[in-house]
This record gives sequence, structure tokens and C-alpha cells, in this order.
Amino acid sequence: MPFVIAIDGPAASGKGTIARALAARFGFHHLDTGLLYRATGAKGGDPISAAATLEIGDLARPDLRSAEAGQAASQIAAIPEVRQALLDFQRRFAAQEPGAVLDGRDIGTVICPDAPVKLYVVASDQVRAERRAAELGADPVEMLAQLQERDRRDSERATAPLKPADDAVLIDTSTLDIDQAIAVAVAEVERVRSGALS
Repeated sequence: MPFVIAIDGPAASGKGTIARALAARFGFHHLDTGLLYRATGAKGGDPISAAATLEIGDLARPDLRSAEAGQAASQIAAIPEVRQALLDFQRRFAAQEPGAVLDGRDIGTVICPDAPVKLYVVASDQVRAERRAAELGADPVEMLAQLQERDRRDSERATAPLKPADDAVLIDTSTLDIDQAIAVAVAEVERVRSGALS
């Protein structure tokens, strides 16, 4: 049975970096589920039809990492029919052997509620704004406002709001460097895997 690692958290908290590192370390498949919503928005037209016909190749578009794509994704993600259309895509991905790491906003609560490892990655608003601004070459003040607006929209939506699963392990990366954050996550995965094998 595939081993699933569910990682949730707000934008620029470090969840994607941690997810990629875990996938590489354990030889698992990795899916940044935010790309599904970004790609759905980038396809244009009716978002429900775009979500229903999304293919893995659509996630390779070079424009999906822009701030504009992120804002559009957050708006599209609030549409229940879009989320439903992408649900099967994500669950099929998670079912791949030997395991999968999925990062997003509702992985541990909705997509893979039975995942043996659930991490909820956070960082302070200021730290996240500085990280994303450096990544995109943007103004940190503007980025802070954008992140806070997106957090509000993602947390308040009626369908699959951004929140930690009840049994998620919280990792606050505000004062951790990348290696430290990854080490905390690896330790949790190894703890659970060793318990499952014993």
C-alpha cells in the first residue's frame, strides 16, 4: 500500500520545499496541488470544464509560478465544482507506489484524510512575505497584503478551507532555515514509518 505524506499550509510557509525534499529522500512521487488550480486558471474558459479535463502535462506551463497565477488559483479554488473535479486527480496521484507526497491546503483534511503523516507548515506573515517577495522580485509590502488577502480567502471558503487536520504535526518555519525545517519533517516521517514497520 502506498505511503502518503500530506503537507498543508499557507503560501510561502515552506511546505513545497519540504515536500520536494521528502519526495527525493524517500523516493516518493510529489504533487504540488496548488499547480492544479493554477493550471486550471491558466487554461482559461469555464473553470469547471478546465478542471475536469486537466492533464499532468498542463502542470508544466512556465507561467504557473507567477503571483497573478496564484491569485487566480485562490479564486478558482473557492468553486466547489472545481475542487470536486480535481479530487479524483489528486487521489489517483496519491495511490502511486511506493508512496506520494502531496502539498496544498486541504490534503490532510479532504484529499488524503487517512494519510499516515500529516504536516501543517506555517511561518509568520512577515517572513512569508519576505520569502515570496525575494522569490518573485516583488515589493515585500505589496506581497504581505496579497498573502494576507489570499490567506483570508482560503481560510474562509465554505468548501475545504485552509486549516490543519486534527492530527497534523505543526512545523513553524519562521526561525528555521531550510535544512532545519526539512530535518524536522524527515524525523516525523521516519518516526511514523518505523512504527508502522514494528
